[in-house]
Amino acid sequence: MNKLKLSGLLLFLAGSIALMGIITAEALYPSGSGYTTFNSEISDLGATKPPNSLIYQPSASIFNITMLLSGLMTLTATFYQHKYFKKLLVSIPLGLFSLGLVGIGIFSGNKVPYHGIFSLLTFISGGVSAIMSFKIVSAPFKFIGIVFGTISLITWCAVVFVPNIIVPFIGLGGTERWLVYPIVLWITGLGGYLMNITTTKKLGDQHL
Repeated sequence: MNKLKLSGLLLFLAGSIALMGIITAEALYPSGSGYTTFNSEISDLGATKPPNSLIYQPSASIFNITMLLSGLMTLTATFYQHKYFKKLLVSIPLGLFSLGLVGIGIFSGNKVPYHGIFSLLTFISGGVSAIMSFKIVSAPFKFIGIVFGTISLITWCAVVFVPNIIVPFIGLGGTERWLVYPIVLWITGLGGYLMNITTTKKLGDQHL
C-alpha cells in the first residue's frame, strides 16, 4: 500500500470512527439524563459545561477516545497526503482540523476555555478543509466538498451571529450536527477517494 492510499484509509477510518463513536456514546447515555439531539451538544457526551458538569460513563470515555483517535488518524493522513500533493492550502486547514479533534478528545466540555477553543478550531478549519479540497480532487467530488464545507461554515455563522434563524427550529443540538456531520461525511468520502486513485501519472494529469 502506497502512502497516498494509506492516507485515504486513515481518513476513511477517522470519519467512520467519529460517526460510529458518537452514535455509540449517544446510545449508552442514560435515558433519564435529559440528553436529546435537539437540545444537547455533541460534546455533552464527554462532559457538560460547568458549573454543574455531568459526566456519564461509558459514554464520556467512548466519546473522548473517539475524538482522540480520529484526530490522530487525520493528522497522520494529512502528513502523508501533503508529501504527495504538496498543497499547503489543503494541508494547513486539514492539519488544524486534526489538532482540533485531538484537543476535543483531551479537553472535554467541562474544561473551560480549552474545550471551546479546540471546538472552534475544529468547526472552522473543518469547513475550510472541505472547501479547499477541490485543489486535490476532481469532479464531482470536489463540488461535494465545496457544498458540505459551505453548509458547515454557514451553519456556524448562523449560530454565532443570527441564532434565531435556525436554533429555534432544530435546537442547538440539531444545529451543531448540521455543522459537524457534513465534515464527518466529507472526510470519510475523501478517504474513499484517495484510496481509489490508481496511478501517479493519472492523478498528476488531473491537477497540474
